[in-house]
Amino acid sequence: MSKDENDLTHTTAEGDAQMVDVGDKPNTARRAVAAGTIHLQPSTIDAIRADDVGKGNVLATARVGAIQAVKHTWETIPMCHQIPITNVETDFEMAQPTITLEVAVETTGKTGCEMEALQGTTTGLNVIWDMVKAAEKDADGQYPDTRIEDIRVVSKEKRPL
Repeated sequence: MSKDENDLTHTTAEGDAQMVDVGDKPNTARRAVAAGTIHLQPSTIDAIRADDVGKGNVLATARVGAIQAVKHTWETIPMCHQIPITNVETDFEMAQPTITLEVAVETTGKTGCEMEALQGTTTGLNVIWDMVKAAEKDADGQYPDTRIEDIRVVSKEKRPL
């Protein structure tokens, strides 16, 4: 069965879900970068900067969470291939009242690593939220100022080995 550009690759002709066969593709060096932002109260940003959050070092923990998520993406995204991760870089940019996390993932293989970069970004930001949620709650236990947004793939590269 030949595929043209408009064919869906994650479904069979009958509409059943399937994993894409990448067996015949050549190995290539790949890199994907994703980013996203969490909005917090200014006092929470100050506490993170001062390493004065009761649960521990927020950014160090978020970094570990992001890396773990990258490594386990194939377990949580249906039809996602398990790929050899060769490198993960995390970068936090703190401003008032936001933290932006950028996650870069590298692999050598037959398929890209965009989903891994996105998974690392969302999980890293979720870890931040989890660690500061006590400071972010209002009197009613809600999060009126807290939000995660602008999750996106910033770039992706593929080059022959």
